[in-house]
Amino acid sequence: MLKRSGLKKRGFSLLELLAVVTILGIIAAIIIPRVTVSSATAKQKVRDHHKATINAAVERYYIDTGRWPAANLRDIGANVNYFPDGLPTNPVDGTAYTLNATTHRVN
Repeated sequence: MLKRSGLKKRGFSLLELLAVVTILGIIAAIIIPRVTVSSATAKQKVRDHHKATINAAVERYYIDTGRWPAANLRDIGANVNYFPDGLPTNPVDGTAYTLNATTHRVN
């Protein structure tokens, strides 16, 4: 039997590569759904924060002017004292916020 000296086996076997790919697939299957759920939850929390901020601005507007803003919030959205960067939009569906005419709260 001949002995080969100086030659070393280089590279990975097919079984080792298959094990690594399987482990990465399992990790991806666990992480990806959590990221998409957390993104939707974050958008809903931002929407709730926007609603609270707009409701506070609507109440301030009523105290300052003695009347409620229009249902589409154009009076308050155009006033830089209330929203210097403009009225935010709903991050969940991209629509504009509106005001309920009877409760004077953001829909």
